[in-house]
Amino acid sequence: MNKKPFLSRLGEFFNLMPDKEDEAEVVAQISAGVSFRGANLWVLIFAILIASLGLNVNSTAVIIGAMLISPLMGPIIGMGMAAGISDIDLLKRSAKNYTVATVISIITATIYFLLTPIDDAGSELLARTWPTLYDVLIAFCGGAAGIIALTTRGKGNVIPGVAIATALMPPLCTAGFGLATGHWAYFLGAFYLFFINSVFIAAATFAGTRLLQFTPRKFLSPTAARRARSAITAIIVLTLIPAVLMTASIVQKSIFDRNVNNFVKTQLSQHGTRIISTEANADRHRLSIIAVGREITAEQQEKAGQQLANYGLEDYQLVVIQGAQTDSLLKLNRQMRSARDNATASTRQISELEAENAALNTQLAPYVNLRQATPEIAREAAALFPQVKSIAIGHAERYQATDTTNATTPFISVIVTTATGRALPEADRNKLQSWLRQRLKPDSVAVLYQTP
Repeated sequence: MNKKPFLSRLGEFFNLMPDKEDEAEVVAQISAGVSFRGANLWVLIFAILIASLGLNVNSTAVIIGAMLISPLMGPIIGMGMAAGISDIDLLKRSAKNYTVATVISIITATIYFLLTPIDDAGSELLARTWPTLYDVLIAFCGGAAGIIALTTRGKGNVIPGVAIATALMPPLCTAGFGLATGHWAYFLGAFYLFFINSVFIAAATFAGTRLLQFTPRKFLSPTAARRARSAITAIIVLTLIPAVLMTASIVQKSIFDRNVNNFVKTQLSQHGTRIISTEANADRHRLSIIAVGREITAEQQEKAGQQLANYGLEDYQLVVIQGAQTDSLLKLNRQMRSARDNATASTRQISELEAENAALNTQLAPYVNLRQATPEIAREAAALFPQVKSIAIGHAERYQATDTTNATTPFISVIVTTATGRALPEADRNKLQSWLRQRLKPDSVAVLYQTP
């Protein structure tokens, strides 16, 4: 078979040039989507609020809706197009609007998360705090699909799909959450994810414009062209490095977990035994296995421990928890779960008891204050009226015998005991009652005199 005709026919299936739109029309369309003024800016703000709400209530559907209406893709594609056709003016305008949109988005999200009473980090929010190399691939492939859709006929539903896949809005909202709650790791991780998406969407757009042979505008000098290419390369490489390191960490953990699972499945699994938990403690170099059912014998454990090196676990010591140890551990876990479940109810009960105690203290305060003041009032009365031997003071309520509603009239009752045979004269009684009213300051004071 002649390879050249075959490859030529195969290349026709992948040739984009026949579907290419008019260059001037494409550049004009992308340039128009770069600006963030008026309606575009308001749409961005509301899209950020919708995405923040979605992250706050952990709703995937709401987040997707926000991504569909977001205009953030405009300046990013504008930067990629400008770099591809060497349009300095478009590049500056795109970069300026990109910066403005990013700042406004983070400020809007931060204000929302400062005001919302829900400050828990849900799974949708946490998913945007640890970017990897896979996010780089998603951004680049999404950007490539986007620029092909924008520059060729028959776009279909590509642009909405690109907006969802590349997910520009949620990382910015997560960055706002990090600022509002003081979680700097969330802010840095989310903003880095947003930057990854931006750089590689722009990089894919740059590659797409070159692939589709858009006519470049001339730089002022060859030196400026070399500087621009060097800057683009440096940005891409510097953006890749942290993502590669994070991805390597995830891959290493995935390989380690697979080795542990293979070890347990091959060396410790037996009929009648169920492995319910596996935990590897890197600090102590211990691989703890919790098993129930048929016992794993000491001989089996020793034999399995000798095989650890074959699974890349040579630095770990095998510890098998089973039998009575397992029962105690499971009981402790149940107690901990029960304590966590009861924590909310206990907190609510404590709050109710504190409120009830505060109300009772408020009701008892007048009685306590009166009791504390009575000895001093008795001494003052004896000094003013030598005939007075003792005074008893207390709160009382008066009921009307003919009233069926049990209505009461509160007053302070004062029992004055005078020395034997020395009843107070009427004038002194009036003075004493007037003094007691001034001293006690109640609405009503009833004074009863008695002699021993």
